[in-house]
Amino acid sequence: MSRPSPLNADLHCHSIVSDGTLAPAELAERAHAQGVDLWALTDHDELSGLTEAGLAAHALGMRFVPGVEISVSFASQTVHIVALGVEPDNTELLQGLQHIRSGRDQRARDMAHDLERHLGLPDVYAGALRYAGNPALLSRTHFARYLVEQGVCRQTHEVFTRFLTPGKPGYVDHAWARMEEALGWIAAAKGVAVIAHPGRYRFSATEEWALLEQFKSLGGQAIEVVTGSHTNSQYRKYANLALEFGFYASRGSDFHSPGESVCDLGRLPPLPADLAPVWDLLH
Repeated sequence: MSRPSPLNADLHCHSIVSDGTLAPAELAERAHAQGVDLWALTDHDELSGLTEAGLAAHALGMRFVPGVEISVSFASQTVHIVALGVEPDNTELLQGLQHIRSGRDQRARDMAHDLERHLGLPDVYAGALRYAGNPALLSRTHFARYLVEQGVCRQTHEVFTRFLTPGKPGYVDHAWARMEEALGWIAAAKGVAVIAHPGRYRFSATEEWALLEQFKSLGGQAIEVVTGSHTNSQYRKYANLALEFGFYASRGSDFHSPGESVCDLGRLPPLPADLAPVWDLLH
């Protein structure tokens, strides 16, 4: 008797509502075409794409999970917490995300000014804004696309090795939500909190352990194990940490754009078989 094939779940991606390049409905179509069974849209600090995404997924017969990726400050770094299965009309969550977004514009202007100073480019803010589907969510990715357009770098991933990261031109520190705030909003909206792409953060082993401990103590339930920016060795590392902390495991491409993303929707390997998948918590 053959074993059933694993669920093709992709629970992390971005639309033009934040820093992706496709509309929510276009993402739904792409996910469906790639064989995704369970799909979540998780735009940064914004819920306004969920209605379109949900309607498109439903029309395609694909199961949809409303989500959001929340920016959190921890140990002087930005950490992203994916919330899955949230109630999109929850007032506490909506107000919390609005508070986060309110600080983004000044940060973006400060980033633009610093890039202009280092590169001698004019009107960097206006240039980045042309790439933003939602002007309230102007991000580092939009600046990266503009620097590629201007020939400063060849690809967006090259931008992030030379600019827009701590200690490099264009980086501006910002105080996002506190961990306890973000997890409180997620709980109020009846969502499941997931630490996104833990392998991307530049934490020491001690800081990473502290992150996982605090996240769990505040009600965090899951961690991304298989995600677009993780290596094969990181799949196993975070699988082991999921088992050690009792976390459910999530899987998501973190897809942003056909021309930029390392991994396309639905094309990741399956979760390790010894893990409890986060979709067991989603209804």
